Formats: sequence, C-alpha cells, structure tokens
Amino acid sequence: MTRAGQEYIESLRDGREIWLDGELVKDVTTHPAFRNTVRSIAGLYDMTHDPAFRDVLTVRPEGPERAEGADARIHRAYAIPRSHEDLVARRKAFKTWSEASYGFLGRSPDYMASGIAGFAALPGVFAGAEFDGTANLDAYYRRMSQGDLYQSFTLANPQADRTKAASEQERDDLYIRVVKELDGGIVVRGAKMIGTAAIFGNEIIVGTIEPLPAKDADYALSFSIPLDTPGLKFISRTSYEAAARTVFDNPLSSRFDENDSMLICEDVFVPWENVLVYRDVEASFKQWWVTPAYWNFVHQAATRFWTKLEFLVGLGILIAKANGTYELPPVQIQIGRLMGWLNMAKSMLLAAEASYEAVPGGDGAVQINKEIASAHRFMAADVYPKVLQEIKTLAGGGLIQLPASGLDLRHPVIGDLVAKYVRSPGAGPEKRVKLFKLAWDALGSEFAGRHEQYERFYHGAPHIYLPSMVRDGSPDLCERLAQSCLDGYELADEPAGFAA
Repeated sequence: MTRAGQEYIESLRDGREIWLDGELVKDVTTHPAFRNTVRSIAGLYDMTHDPAFRDVLTVRPEGPERAEGADARIHRAYAIPRSHEDLVARRKAFKTWSEASYGFLGRSPDYMASGIAGFAALPGVFAGAEFDGTANLDAYYRRMSQGDLYQSFTLANPQADRTKAASEQERDDLYIRVVKELDGGIVVRGAKMIGTAAIFGNEIIVGTIEPLPAKDADYALSFSIPLDTPGLKFISRTSYEAAARTVFDNPLSSRFDENDSMLICEDVFVPWENVLVYRDVEASFKQWWVTPAYWNFVHQAATRFWTKLEFLVGLGILIAKANGTYELPPVQIQIGRLMGWLNMAKSMLLAAEASYEAVPGGDGAVQINKEIASAHRFMAADVYPKVLQEIKTLAGGGLIQLPASGLDLRHPVIGDLVAKYVRSPGAGPEKRVKLFKLAWDALGSEFAGRHEQYERFYHGAPHIYLPSMVRDGSPDLCERLAQSCLDGYELADEPAGFAA
C-alpha cells in the first residue's frame, strides 16, 4: 500500500546530515526552513488514500511490477506503461499531484518514481560486461515501489573545469568516484550539485547522465542509498521558506520551497546490493538515455509545466481584473498571448502521448514521442521567462507598492491608511494585497527568481538539449522534402504558364 503523510514525515526522522547557514539541522520535519514543505509533500501521500484520488494516483501492479497482497497498490508513476491509455492515466496522476502545488514542486516523488519504472522497463541495460546489476535493479524496484519510498537524486557534477574530463580535474575527488573496493561493497568520495528536493527523500540515487570516456570508468557508477548513510552530507542553499513571514505574505515560498543542496560523499560505503552500474561508461549512459527513464522524466515535467502555466495565466487574469483592465483590447491581446503559450505546452504533451513509441526490447513497454519531448524541453525553457514578463507588464507598479506584511491592514495607526490607498475596483484592500502578495511570490521574489532559472535549465543547458533535437528528431525527413522540390525542376525547364 502507499504511505500516509504521517508515515512519510516519520521516515525523515533518521538522523540525516543536513547543513544550513553553518547549522546542523537535527530534524527537517520541525526546522523552520523545511517543515512546511515536508507537510506539503506529506499531503501528496495523503491524497493517495483519498477516495476521490485513489484510483487516479495508484494502481494494482501486474507482471514485473507485481506487489505482494491482494489489495497491494503502488503509485501509478512506478507502473510501466504499455499502451497509450497507460500514458494518459499516468499523466492524469502527474496532473493531480502537480495541481496540489500549482506546479511549483518540480521534483515531487512521482518524478524519480517514473524514472525507476523506466529502468525496470529495460533491465538488460544494467547487465554490464564486468558488473551485472539486473538482480539489484529488480530488488531496488520492488523496494521503492512497494515501500512507496521517495527517491531523490542528483546527477550534475560541480561546475569545476568544464573543458576537462572528470579524471583530468585539479583534484580527483571533485566528482563522485570509486576510491576503494571491499568485499561487501564500494567506497565513494566526491560531490554532486543541484540536488533539488534531495533532502526530502528516503533514498538518493547518484549517477552520471552525461557520456563519459573510457578513462573515466571510476566515475561511471550508479547507486541508491538511504539519506542517513554515514559520511553523506547535504549543504543546503538559502531557504526561502525560512525567510517567509506568513502564508499570506509568501503563499508559495512558505509551502513549496523544494530546496536545492549539494551532496558530498566523504568515503561513503555503498553495499553491493545498492549498486546498479559499476565502472561501466556505456551502462552509466544507457541507464538514462536508452531506457525510457529520461523520457518518463519529461512526461512528468511537461505535465507539471502545463499546470504551472495554467496557474500563472490564471494569476495574470486575476491581476487584469483587479486593475479593471481585463476588457481593454491591448490587455486581451496580452491574455491571448499567455493562453497561446499555455495551449502550446498542453498540445505538445498530448501529441507526445498520442505519438507514443515502443521501447526497443522493452517487452511491450511504451514511452512518449522522443522528438516531441525534445522540442518541449526547448519550448519550456524559452517560454517561461516570456510568461513572467507578460504578467509583470500586466501588474505594473502594483507588484512593488505593497505593505511589508498583510498584518499592516490591522495596525491601529496605519491600517486605515493602507486600506484607503491600496484597493481595486470592486475589491477590498485585503483581497488586493493578498492577490499581489501571491503575484510577487510567483514573479518577483527570490523564490520566483530561482524558479525562472530552474525552468531555463530544467533539462540542461541549451547547448545540450538543442543538439538533442537533431539527434532525436527527423532532420533527414525535412531534408528529403526540400530536396524533392530541388529535384523537381532544372534550369532548362520551361516554367509552367509562362510559355513564349
């Protein structure tokens, strides 16, 4: 069965080593920098037990995904899709959870769960020449899906010298690598960055998503370990939740700050049973790009992005109406532009599902269309800043001139003055302040700035995902069509309709 929210909260009280502002955080479930986000995630788990959402979010597993017990259910993200209908059902589950955070929890538990289902769809990828991880993968899949565990992850290497390979860096332990092999497992040392939501997981999977040369075999590994593993440290960025005054003043950052942290391994012992790929540059790459794992990520991310745009477009409409400008033709043009971007994101997602592909060698497993998925990566990074800019233009100076806190409205001296001058046509001052506080948190706060950068690089840098559009797309088809036009006439041909 899936877990309830309180079970999830209790699972985080394991002594994991989280550092914030030079302080060792003893309990992420009670610390003011993390506790509200923990409860938001717990709310997602509770939804799986709500009769209104149970059949959308969970499924009785079959075949390789089977779980023990007649009433056993797993989150739908863990199930391997085998038809268009399965993809649609999975998207509906993604949509239900993303709406609970208005699209601001990018690495909710279903994200990596879908990646694990991608691994399980093509286990042969993990059967390397020197290390066979298929049995470990099977046990890992069952542990995560049947335990309904939150799998966090981190794959990006620290931004050291990007012109050099991992083994050519100034120090050989800047990136996570194998430093010792023991009878019971391996010892690893090094770091990974941008562990989004990493500190909220039960286990963290560490891997390498970029191709590696053969000389970097020590860095070509993949493993999953509990967050309380000795020697495992997480150094958190600034907490926007901790800086939030109240939910009224910071409605998004106070509840949905999924955090980003650097993972550091100081001679961490990883048991062999937790290792999926070991010193195999081919398998470490194929784990993400040959299995459906990455395309499953895009499926979840595209659904969340659609939801986030729905929220932002709705916010823009509310702002225009609050300002009394909604019916003005120029504003209708702006709203129309926002609606166009929203429906572009939605239609690309639906098209990627409808044009689904069979997973080669995947025993009936399917994945969304890779070409459209690659195009979505580019579209989302390009569109998100434009959406923010459009809504900021609609809001104008009202985004800036707000009381420091909504509580100013109740102040015995200035409350009446704030209420007198901060108002909207047909709406009281509290309603306007509440709306524009939400807008600032989504558009102009430090939390909002992080999200803009996040969406720009959600699927990597442009120099990574744009060439992939050529690799995963059909450039030859476009070329053939243009060439067929060139081949259809010659210089000596007499133009039709222009006979002498």
